[in-house]
Amino acid sequence: MKKVVKKTMLIILLSLGLLITLVFASLLLLSGVFEQQKYLDPWSKEYFSQFDDPRIQLAAHGLLAGNGHNMQPWIIKLDKENPMVFYLYSDSKRMTGEVDPFSRQMMVTQGAFLEYVKIAGDYLGYPAEVELFPQGVFDEMDLIKSMQSTPVAKITLSKTSPLETPLYDYLFMTDTNRSPYKNQQLTMDQVNELEAVNTNTDTVVKIYQDPTNIEKLKTYIMNSVIIEANTDRVMKETEIIFRSNEFKKNQYRYGFSVEGQGTTGLMGHIIQGLVTLFPSMNSGEAATNNFIKSSQISIDNTSAYAMIFTKDNSIISQVESGMLYSNLVLTAHKLGIVMQPMSQPLEEYPEMNIPYTSIHTDYAYNGSSIQMLLRLGLPEKEAPFSMRQDVMEIIE
Repeated sequence: MKKVVKKTMLIILLSLGLLITLVFASLLLLSGVFEQQKYLDPWSKEYFSQFDDPRIQLAAHGLLAGNGHNMQPWIIKLDKENPMVFYLYSDSKRMTGEVDPFSRQMMVTQGAFLEYVKIAGDYLGYPAEVELFPQGVFDEMDLIKSMQSTPVAKITLSKTSPLETPLYDYLFMTDTNRSPYKNQQLTMDQVNELEAVNTNTDTVVKIYQDPTNIEKLKTYIMNSVIIEANTDRVMKETEIIFRSNEFKKNQYRYGFSVEGQGTTGLMGHIIQGLVTLFPSMNSGEAATNNFIKSSQISIDNTSAYAMIFTKDNSIISQVESGMLYSNLVLTAHKLGIVMQPMSQPLEEYPEMNIPYTSIHTDYAYNGSSIQMLLRLGLPEKEAPFSMRQDVMEIIE
């Protein structure tokens, strides 16, 4: 009898083990564990060198810039007459109209791209002269049509000897790190260097790390996160651009993925398999709770914040703030510091009106506008790379 029981138990254990193995293998296959991660190719320092046209080479560097919701809303048009001229346009198909109804974040994104192009141009010996809105600014009453017909910038290259540009190597580091940061304040030398990156009198960087402002900004961010998490149409917009597995990430190469939530490696593949099998895990109440929880963890492990101010909220100021943001991020990388934009209190849809107005009342000055709010600090761990398009996808 005992032998029969032992044999039965062994069969049950073996069957259970086989079942677990099959489930585990199925999740990995659903995740696309064997899929080549083509969406990471642009992060290679050699990626740009496959192109002969210096304009495409510089655009390949611009692709790595920080951008709102990882939408990468850039279009490049090469001048047909002058091989040293190209134009940057905003891709109106990549607008996130619910969370960014006036496309302010989209314009900041354009500036971030331009600054990466300038830094790469100096390094490669093709200095880039940037002229913003050479044909005039967008018509606010017909924004989508204006984006399609009006360039954000004209970029004119010249040919010189390459320069030893101190920030170039940091172009190949992801701009956002959502992990917890060390409980350690920045030194005054670090603060001074970060605040000094600005060379435009119309833009200002200011860093806050005193207890009063830390607590105040923490409250602003969490209140705004809760508002956003409970605004269904905004969360639905985020859900739509979530790429649940390696197949989707290679197909679209922009938007959000589990890496952005801090999950990588084997566990990342397991979660991707689960989300692919059960999409509800990343929608509705589950998505709301995950967003609030991850945001709370982030701000509970933050010892400093930074803001970027501009003299007004004009479209040119928005683009200029993006250029400053890129310089700030790259300088921070040089100092071993990482950042994460915490944009919720600055968003301009109706439900966010109270925190938007309040934070400007408390921090803006002389009619200035806050273009970016960032948490920053020393990282507990490195951030994974996010998806990037092939540069030829943005060349029109």
